[in-house]
Amino acid sequence: MPLPEPFASPHNPAPIGIFDSGLGGLSVLRAIRAQLPHEALLYVADSLHAPYGMRDNEFISERTLAIGEWLASQGAKALVVACNTATAESIALARGRLAMPIIGVEPGIKPAASQSKSRVAGVLATQVTLRSERFRSLIERHAADCHFICQPGHGLVEAVERCEIDTPEVRALLAHYIEPMLAAGADTLVLGCTHYPFLDAAIRDIAGARLALIDTSVAIARQLERVLEANGLLAPVSRQCAAPPRLFSTDEGMHMRRLASTLLGLDVPVEQVSIIAPGDASDRSHAA
Repeated sequence: MPLPEPFASPHNPAPIGIFDSGLGGLSVLRAIRAQLPHEALLYVADSLHAPYGMRDNEFISERTLAIGEWLASQGAKALVVACNTATAESIALARGRLAMPIIGVEPGIKPAASQSKSRVAGVLATQVTLRSERFRSLIERHAADCHFICQPGHGLVEAVERCEIDTPEVRALLAHYIEPMLAAGADTLVLGCTHYPFLDAAIRDIAGARLALIDTSVAIARQLERVLEANGLLAPVSRQCAAPPRLFSTDEGMHMRRLASTLLGLDVPVEQVSIIAPGDASDRSHAA
């Protein structure tokens, strides 16, 4: 079915909306900027309500739809749900309600099953992701003869949200999760939450070369490019790259600005925004 105006045009300079429960989706933002340097980007971190991993399905669906609608109101031509938990629980609802292409994320079960030589792989993800039907379907379709050790990463999202990516406490928590996988013979680890790539240095210090890390952010960026091209939504290519992304947060944005500066080299303001449930007309934003 053809997309409605203003989406169906040969080139479209409108921005791409990206959203995560918090700061983890900045890893996806980084990959998208590298793959599509001419695209304008809007990123929303729902840090006021993070983490989603222990939330109920109704809450996650309501937040996903509200943020998707807010980004649409800002002129977004496509939406990237840069959150495994939100993708698992609510992307079907969002696709049914929002008139734009929507790209989700999912744990890299298929590449892990293809890559593992020991046929044992670990998965570090939120509890909601691991219990979702979408995740179970991935295992059924792609695991084959590979045994997956699934570990909820309790406490890791909160640590990244606080910009604590290399503290003794975080290292101890990661070791508690990863060492049993290594003892069981795992040679591959799926980073099943977009927050977790920011912990890759600490993970490598614990596991050394024994674990190959599967981060799907590059695959997401490539899929986004394919979808934009198929729908005539790619931005016109110019000599200069797009302006820096606009960053929004539902909390005061202090941790977001620090993480974006430290890990992405983005020294830009974070705009605080209030995004409420569908049907409530009041909405406001201001610079933080």
